[in-house]
Amino acid sequence: MSELVLTLFRLGFLAALWALVIAAILVLRRDLRAPRDARPLVAVPTVRAGSTADVAASDRGNGKPVKAAKPSKAAKNMPKSLVVIEGPLKGTIIPLGQSDITIGRAGDSTIVLDDDYASSNHARISFVDGSWVAQDLGSTNGTWIDRARITTPITLRPGQQIKVGRTVLELQR
Repeated sequence: MSELVLTLFRLGFLAALWALVIAAILVLRRDLRAPRDARPLVAVPTVRAGSTADVAASDRGNGKPVKAAKPSKAAKNMPKSLVVIEGPLKGTIIPLGQSDITIGRAGDSTIVLDDDYASSNHARISFVDGSWVAQDLGSTNGTWIDRARITTPITLRPGQQIKVGRTVLELQR
């Protein structure tokens, strides 16, 4: 083989190696960015009793705000929010209403986790018969409540911790 052919072969091999390295970097860069269809999790602000919004909503035209009825004892013990206490979304507060909360990597989840240990549709927290119920949706790594893996829907109490991947959530009053 001539020296020219050998040099061209070496340069071609070097170019192919660099193309492979650049392709790997581009793939890693694309995987590290958030998906375009992912929506950021934004905590909905809640209105506290006695705020201007509360007064405006309760004013009946006589200039005096109407006092809100006292909540029942059962309503006082009900959790009002779901708080992320560990993980990348630490500090996020999700006010609880009557709708389901889905947790997972899928872009249509209520809480979108960027976690290799979370499944696309990992868990669901639902309001059933006056209480909150956690359910694993067939995830690979499981959903854990107070260090116990759940296999059936479990009724949650305030203060219980729900672990999904590296994220820990807690029901709070």
